[in-house]
This record gives sequence, C-alpha cells and structure tokens, in this order.
Amino acid sequence: MALWKPRIAATSRYKHQGIVDALNADIAARLLTSGDMLPSQREIARQLGIDLTTVTRALNEARRLDLIEARTGSGTFVKTWPTQPTPAAPAAELDLSMNIPPQPAEADLHNRIAGGVSSLLAGTSSQFLSYQETTGTEAARHAAAQWLAPRFGGTPSTDRLLVACGAQSALFAICSLVAAKGSICAGTLTYPGLKSVAAILGLTLQPLAMDEHGIVPEAFEECCRSHAPKALYVVPSIDNPTTATMPLPRRQAIAEIASRCKIAIIEDDPYAELLDQPLPAIASLAPDLTWHIATLSKCATPALRIAYVVCPSALDVLKLASSLRASNPGASPLLAALATSWIESGTLQQIARAIREESRARQSLAASILKDWTYAAEPAGHHLWLTLPAQRNAAEFAALARRSGLGIVPAPAFSVGSSSDEAVRVSLGAAPDRARLEQGLRLLDRLLHEPQFSTGLIV
Repeated sequence: MALWKPRIAATSRYKHQGIVDALNADIAARLLTSGDMLPSQREIARQLGIDLTTVTRALNEARRLDLIEARTGSGTFVKTWPTQPTPAAPAAELDLSMNIPPQPAEADLHNRIAGGVSSLLAGTSSQFLSYQETTGTEAARHAAAQWLAPRFGGTPSTDRLLVACGAQSALFAICSLVAAKGSICAGTLTYPGLKSVAAILGLTLQPLAMDEHGIVPEAFEECCRSHAPKALYVVPSIDNPTTATMPLPRRQAIAEIASRCKIAIIEDDPYAELLDQPLPAIASLAPDLTWHIATLSKCATPALRIAYVVCPSALDVLKLASSLRASNPGASPLLAALATSWIESGTLQQIARAIREESRARQSLAASILKDWTYAAEPAGHHLWLTLPAQRNAAEFAALARRSGLGIVPAPAFSVGSSSDEAVRVSLGAAPDRARLEQGLRLLDRLLHEPQFSTGLIV
C-alpha cells in the first residue's frame, strides 16, 4: 500500500486548494489508486511546512469531492470504488502509456500467429496440449540460445537457459531468490515492474545516479560499499524510461564492480533487438553473476508472452525453476513452440526487423512534431523521455493530458527515492497507426505550448 508524498500544486492560488489539486493530479496520473494511504494531517503539515488548519481544510475538501475516505482507527485513504479505481482517472482516447511494440502490416502478425498455431496443431505430436518441464523443452532452449547469440558473442549454453512465461514472472522469481530480505540497487528512474516486485517482496530499492549512458559506475560502487545490496537491476539497452543505452566501456565497468564486490546482476534486456548494432550483454562479461532476461513481448508482440532467462549456472536454472513452479509453472507449451518455430525459420527475425523500421518511422514523426522540446530517444525505440518546460510538474501535466484524451506516464511512476525529474514517458508503439500517433503527438505539442495549464478538479 503506497503512502502519498504530499505537495502543493504550483498552479493553485491557495495552499489548501493546491494540496487538493496535487492529490487529484496524482490520482488522475495513476500514481495513487484505491486504498492507498495518506500520511497523517500533522505529517503532511510538517512535510509541507504549513499550519495544521490548512491541511485539515484541504482534506475536508478532498473528502467532499469523494477523493478520499477516513477509516476509524486506520487513517485516511484514497476512496475505494466498487466498479472502478477512482472517478478521477477516465480512460484516455489515445493511450500512449503502455510501452508496447507497434504492429505494422509488414509484420503480418495476425496471419502468422494463426497460421503458425494451426500448423503446430496439425502435426502428429500432442506435446503442446500437455504440461512440460518448467525449464522448457530442449528444442525451445536451443532456439533461445540461437536467438540470444548476437548479444552473447556466441550461443550461451542451453543448460544455463530457462523458458519463462513472460519477463515479469521471471523478474519476481529471480528477486525472491537473490535478494530475499535485502536490497536491490537500481537507477533513480527505473522500470515500475521492479518497484512492484520490491513492494510485494519487502525489498529496499537503493537509488543510483544516472547520466546519458545509464547508471553511473561510481554510484554503483559507492552503493556496494555503503549498503551491501544483494543485487543490481539494470536495463542496459534503451532504458525504460530514460532511453539510455550503455556503451561497452560502461557495461564493462559495471561488470567489473559487480565481480569485485560479488553482487548479483539482474539484466533486464527487452529492447536489445531494437539496436542498430548489437552490444555485448552484461551477462557475457560477468556470466557467473548475471541473470539475463530477454522477453519477446517487446520485439515482437505482447501476445507472445515468452521470456528467455540465462542464469549464472545450471544449478541456478534448477533453483529458478523451483521458484517459478510455486507461482507460474512454465511458459505456454503452444506459445513456446510457436516462438521456437519462428526462430528456426527466421520468421521472428523478419518480424523484429519490420517492427524496428516502423519504430524508426514513428520516431521520425515525433521528431518533426516535437521539435521545440527536449527529449531523449533511440532511433528505433518504442518510447521517448520528454523533459517538461520549467515550472511544470510531471504528475499534473500527465493528469491534464489524460483529461484531454492522451495517456502518458509521469516521472514519479519510475522514481526510486527522491528523483526531481519533471519528465514524461511517451510510448510511440501504443498507437494503432501513424495517423493516430500524429494526432496524439500534435495534442501533446499543443499542451506543452500552453503558457500555463490548469489542474482543475475532475468531478
């Protein structure tokens, strides 16, 4: 259960209204959901440096608007609604908040999936309709090794490979194995899925400074000395959300520090296939320490919920399989077989190539429309990280965009610790086609050009 970090919306005329507006903006931006707890009134007053009566007035107004509810003996919480999380977060007409690959016509995914499944089921084998080993079949692991070869400088050993049902379940199981009752260090901005895993497992996230190349090695080394973390979490290629890609020297430095300090590395690498030139996985530089996760959901389609995990050792494969067996016994045999056949036939490479080209075209479109603004992006990446103009709050801007019909994700959703970034992630692959993407980007551009935007309440 999250605890709200109070603030006063910069655009509000009165302090008490600013608290309400900030609370409403965070609900609309989905940084708060039903059941999340607010600090006590005295704690809010202390953090904001204002008197208690102003806070009381603000919370009374928020309660009147049905944003929050008081529970006797427990505290104050975001209002619980029986049919929807909150009335303050209507669905956006164009949701660019989900980081998914575009689905270009050239990829022909609908026909390829239908044809591939039909072909598999038409065969004589019935193995796709039965339970299989949690590690995956030998054929699936051989295909995985083939797929991962470019980033490993050769095919990784199949006895170190496991086929999982998506990257998130693999991440959860790995964190429970390597960081139980400990801490994980990650960039000051990191994948929200890691934050969810840490919250459920009770793990502490230690924030590491970042620059244009990702996590700063010196910050990682200092964290190892000061906090003795159990693991480092890193997205080395087209980081989510910052889009930073670690060059080889940075990867080598991270691997060397981890090896010297004996810290496990969780390398989440879903976007590696989008790079123009493959870079060595950190797992190829520190194989005895690194858990490498490679999902097909980001380079092909979310419908193919298959992730390949390269473990530090064959024994670790068995440990991970045992952990997964308790919650998610294994990848769908049918989907795993489809992915295997696509890799062996070269179909998956063709799909990934078509998606790269479509992503490149969408990035070019974004560059032409958002030319007045500062943002980071990879030429064939699915998203961009847009820095907001001065004096603009990311959560409030995301709430405004949602009210205007556009879904984007503000920086606090990714923040570890007290990050001060005022930026938003815009996912270009989520639009059904370039025409709809252009409409969304032009709306975003108009909102950014507004001299001042309102955080008026949604009722």
